[in-house]
Amino acid sequence: QVQLVESGGGLVQAGGSLRLSCAASGSISQFNSMGWYRQAPGKQRELVAAVTDGASVAMEGSAKGRFTASRDNAKNMVYLQMNSLKPEDTAVYYCAADWGAGGWGKGTLVTVSS
Repeated sequence: QVQLVESGGGLVQAGGSLRLSCAASGSISQFNSMGWYRQAPGKQRELVAAVTDGASVAMEGSAKGRFTASRDNAKNMVYLQMNSLKPEDTAVYYCAADWGAGGWGKGTLVTVSS
């Protein structure tokens, strides 16, 4: 496993954009998938988007067309570009390797105001 540290969260108005980053303590090239999950208050953690071998896949329905995950294996970094943010996107966002089997970050809070 590797240690993952998320950053880039904060307060943004609806319609705005944020880019989250995830820094890994070791090589992420060993992991087939790097993903972003989120957990809103009172809700279960859900997979938002994942990237495997350079192909980003948005898993959560409302994220399609708005969120894009990417990875830079050379820098051991994973990113989540979030556009057209909505208040319902408010949550703690987590980075995970190989669907969590390779490690989890501690999360970064994203708050979208209406």
